Amino acid sequence: MVTFEGMEQHRTSSGSSQSPRSPSSSQPFLSVSVTDPVKLGNGVQAYISYRVITKTNCPEYQGPEKIVIRRYSDFVWLRDRLFEKYKGIFIPPLPEKSAVEKFRFSAEFIEMRRQALDVFVNRIAAHHELQQSEDLRTFLQAEEETMERLRSHETGIFKKPSDLMQIFKDVQSKVSDVVLGKEKPVEESDPEYEKLKHYIFELENHLAEAQKHAYRLVKRHRELGQSLSDFGKAVKLLGASEGNALGKAFSELGIKSEILSVKLQKEAQQLLMSFEEPLKDYVRAVQSIKATIAERANAFRRQCELAETMKLKEINLDKLMLIRSDKVAEAEREYHELKAESEQATKTFGTIVKLMNEEIGRFQEQKTLDMGIAFHEFAKGQARLANGIADAWRSLLPKLEACSSS
Repeated sequence: MVTFEGMEQHRTSSGSSQSPRSPSSSQPFLSVSVTDPVKLGNGVQAYISYRVITKTNCPEYQGPEKIVIRRYSDFVWLRDRLFEKYKGIFIPPLPEKSAVEKFRFSAEFIEMRRQALDVFVNRIAAHHELQQSEDLRTFLQAEEETMERLRSHETGIFKKPSDLMQIFKDVQSKVSDVVLGKEKPVEESDPEYEKLKHYIFELENHLAEAQKHAYRLVKRHRELGQSLSDFGKAVKLLGASEGNALGKAFSELGIKSEILSVKLQKEAQQLLMSFEEPLKDYVRAVQSIKATIAERANAFRRQCELAETMKLKEINLDKLMLIRSDKVAEAEREYHELKAESEQATKTFGTIVKLMNEEIGRFQEQKTLDMGIAFHEFAKGQARLANGIADAWRSLLPKLEACSSS
């Protein structure tokens, strides 16, 4: 099936996306595009719908092409289902929801959301394990009524805000118990795993810091562009009032300023889409990895707890057999059930470890490629802008020098 070819391949500034295509009709392929965002409803009930177009020759699908309408909550449903079923795999991140109403339906936000959703679903379609998911096929093919019914049964990992608050309270309670000596944390002591966790937490901090400054660069370009536009208008009015060679020079200065203003605004948009957004996307990707790390920790604790409980059950069973209690049969049944559960927990933990080791290698390889593209685009854009600005001002110098020397 299709291979993961990098998130930048899927990012476009148009209303459609460049999804992976099949190299030849004889090979299996799965191509997905998230297009045509449309606002539906009014007020607090308003939302954006998207056309999701799937093209494939895979026999598991209903046909060569399917078009469905999806909303953001449908993408959340898919992400949560995959997170629950594929332990150890880094589930691609979703773009966050905008909490600010005035930005929620802006053209820029909607386009950034569309592109991020396109990247999200194509990453899943390109992953050798996730692409085989029945939930992915449901998402890409089911009618809207079916998706609405599925969403009503599962509204996410956290069913309501109070669930998230309860998790924070539980974590705080656990931390307090550890600090007070009531409970010792059960954690892995693998040095390589500790190095991995340290790397991920450091990477998140560095990416977040880089993204913060990229945002400031975008903002600075926009502000400078607006200032040049305002300056250009003012200088053109000044030139009109002069009506001589100086006035003409001022008018040309104003025109150049307005032209450069447009260049800066375009470059700011390019910087946002090809530099800041990829950085923000990788911040989200690292947070997804941290969620998988938390799942691994839970699996390890579960394995240890069951192993300890099984020892106690074994001791209790030995005691009952020694006194020939009539509860031996029930104790044996409980022991064997617990043993099977413990073996399954050990197997689950081992699978998570194996998958994580594979995933981190894939992640680092893809990160190197994507960050290389992002920083190359950044440097190229800045060089292009600097040359354009220098050329524009340089072309005015002879006329301004003539005015100053006359």
